[in-house]
Amino acid sequence: MDWGSDLWDQHDVIERHTQNGLDLLDRYVKFVKERADIEQNYAKQLRNLSKKYSRRGIKEDQDIKLTNQQAFQDVLNELNEYAGHREQLCESMTLSICVELSRNLQELRQERKNCLCEVKKAQQNLETTFKQLEISKKRFEKEWKEAEKANQQTEKVQQDVNSTKADVDKAKQQAHLRVHIADESKNEYASQLQRYNKEQNNLYHSEIPSVFKKLQELEERRIRLLANGYVQFSETEKNILPNINKCLDTIISTGRKIDEKQDTLALIEHYRSGAVPPADVEFEDYSQGIRPAASDNAPHLPKVRIKQLFKKNKVTSPDKNMPSSMEDFSRLPPDQRRRRLQEKIDDVQKELQRETEQSEALKKMKDVYEHNSQLGDPSSLQPQITQTAHNIARLRGDLNKYQAQLTEAGGSTLQFSPASAEYIAVLSESSVSPSDNIYEYGFDEDFDVDVPIGQCEALYDFDGSSEGAVSMQVGEQLSLMDEDQGDGWVRVQRANGDVGYVPASYIQII
Repeated sequence: MDWGSDLWDQHDVIERHTQNGLDLLDRYVKFVKERADIEQNYAKQLRNLSKKYSRRGIKEDQDIKLTNQQAFQDVLNELNEYAGHREQLCESMTLSICVELSRNLQELRQERKNCLCEVKKAQQNLETTFKQLEISKKRFEKEWKEAEKANQQTEKVQQDVNSTKADVDKAKQQAHLRVHIADESKNEYASQLQRYNKEQNNLYHSEIPSVFKKLQELEERRIRLLANGYVQFSETEKNILPNINKCLDTIISTGRKIDEKQDTLALIEHYRSGAVPPADVEFEDYSQGIRPAASDNAPHLPKVRIKQLFKKNKVTSPDKNMPSSMEDFSRLPPDQRRRRLQEKIDDVQKELQRETEQSEALKKMKDVYEHNSQLGDPSSLQPQITQTAHNIARLRGDLNKYQAQLTEAGGSTLQFSPASAEYIAVLSESSVSPSDNIYEYGFDEDFDVDVPIGQCEALYDFDGSSEGAVSMQVGEQLSLMDEDQGDGWVRVQRANGDVGYVPASYIQII
């Protein structure tokens, strides 16, 4: 059974049913769009929530590095990643369902319209043929009546005794002409009738069944597309669930890694002063005139008022107006002072490392400009080179001061590490005092290893035919060796080992 043979006379039903089916497909597309918008808004709210509760507070509290505080930050990071997967779900729904179904819906509508137009056109042709049949039928009826009337007139003339032979012959000729015209109209009517029956038979047995069968196939395709859309709606989210579960598992693992014992001991390590508790308050006997002398072996402990033990320590942070190079933390307890001095030394070492690398990069860039003036003006780098040299000299002076203060406070000497090799000579000279001229130190260090500082991707093709430049292709992954120093050029390294400069606007840091 099919629509063509069993529903040949249900044109209105088929037209209404196919239209309702396309309307349902359109409603489903709109439903998925709104569902994707919900995911997009949900992801946006999650990102805002993660940003709102990101780590805040006093830097000193963050430096303690408590596992429960770091775990909360990790939870927020995973929540941000979770939001990214939700955005991916929104994008997948939009592309795989909405866009695809909208395109197919447009095609189905056009195909349905063409089919209905074919049926309508065939029906109009049949109606035109029927009108011609009716015209020929009426003409045949009229001419036949006229022929009968002419025959009757001829008989009447023949029976009239007053009629002449000429009148009789004329009546016979008129009757014969009318009969001939009636026969022609009869033949035309028969021809039109045969044509109408043929077209009617072709319409109801060939054209309409063929078109209705196409509409049936169109309806089946629409149903299959809608069914696949239902499946994709679930599978799209199901495919993203492993990544979402991974984020949730990471959050669970983060919570289980929290070490409450370590956190409590970290607070002790960070705030331990090293001072001993106050001694017992001695009994003062006013009933005796002479107070016994204290034993020579008794420890001389400082007298501390009880309220001072619970008074908030306000000297842990240095004066904001005091220069950082003059901080010695002498007002802190011994353990805290040594720890703060060691932190300062580490910070100065890192800053000195950066300044030294920047100085070396400026020197290399200046050499490139000197060999190829098209890339830039060498004299434009001189102010930066001079400023960097002053910064290195100042940082080395600060490093000497903090090292001397740490030694004075009883701290261990700085251990050798590859990262601090460029200023070991400064630390080994114990004769240098903080009051010496800090600009007497040089910075002639040379790096044996050029370490990338990041990765980047080429946005456009670049022909590095000039000296000091390097060629690259769009989409190529490059290692970023030096950042843009204000001249619009960056130094990169290709996968084959070629190193050179490219325009900063031609790459994207990833």
